Amino acid sequence: MGKPPEKPQPKIRNRRARFRFELLEQTECGLVLKGTEVKSLREGQGSLEEAFARIRDGELWLCGFHIPPYTHGNVHNHDPVRARKLLLHKREIRRLGIKLTLRGLTLVPLDVRFNARGIAKVTLALARGKKAPDKRETLKQRDAKRDIQRAMRRR
Repeated sequence: MGKPPEKPQPKIRNRRARFRFELLEQTECGLVLKGTEVKSLREGQGSLEEAFARIRDGELWLCGFHIPPYTHGNVHNHDPVRARKLLLHKREIRRLGIKLTLRGLTLVPLDVRFNARGIAKVTLALARGKKAPDKRETLKQRDAKRDIQRAMRRR
């Protein structure tokens, strides 16, 4: 008998990040979670809308990531918006720290997923905030691309 087919793991995305920020460089890192947080994430719950990453005492932390309490949990449920540690090599954290301080960038989480081994991974992006005109330009480009796709489908 073979393995049963794997269910696709739910992925939590920060859909507004690409609109609000100009993404420069992406990196993937591990996420330290408690048991009820893992169960809640596997149900597809969680919000990255207000989340950001910060370097504190040489460690990388994810702040503002809201994971609602597990529905079947008990008194040992987790705090929904606690700061969660991100796992990255020291040299990578140092490299990111230099870019954050010198260039005035920020670290934005793009998505949270479980890899094939069942380990929670976060995709972080070095990002620069967009101004209102830049956002309008993004909307114009998206509309133009959509119109081109429609015209191509009609042909």
